[in-house]
Amino acid sequence: MKTRFYTHWGMMALMMAALLISSCKKDDDGGGGGSAAEGTITAKVDGTRITTISMATFATKGPGYLNLQGNTGGTSAKAITFTILGDVSVGTYSFGGGANIANSAAYMETQIDLANPTQPVTNTWQAPYDGSVAGEIKISEITDAHIIGTFHFKGKSEDGSIKNVTDGAFNVNFLAY
Repeated sequence: MKTRFYTHWGMMALMMAALLISSCKKDDDGGGGGSAAEGTITAKVDGTRITTISMATFATKGPGYLNLQGNTGGTSAKAITFTILGDVSVGTYSFGGGANIANSAAYMETQIDLANPTQPVTNTWQAPYDGSVAGEIKISEITDAHIIGTFHFKGKSEDGSIKNVTDGAFNVNFLAY
């Protein structure tokens, strides 16, 4: 009888521990590094893949901030930018939701008319755009030289249109000053 009692409680304790471990999410888990080639940011925007060019893609960091940005170049350019405030290390950072409102992501499309190149037309889809979480960026590796990770977000423009930026990855070098 005692064996059965201890076995029953032992099994319950084991099941509770397994449930607890499987349901926890580490906030400092940066996840996998994604599939971006060195010097690029890549993502699907409403299902269409874009990839920035290395000569127009870079990161900067300082005490309390990180900026990432990349551009595809050309007369119909697309760009992605991120700003994270605070001490940045390997981990997951939300765009929006409570105190994370200072972290931001944006997707931009710029059309340049070669007949009038000084008057480009740019549309921007910004995250966050309300009090909810609009996406996240996961940093899986950060050194003095580069930063690697993944991201996704939903951005909203001034006209109310939404862009879904999914399956994002970056492998970006920091600018040397």
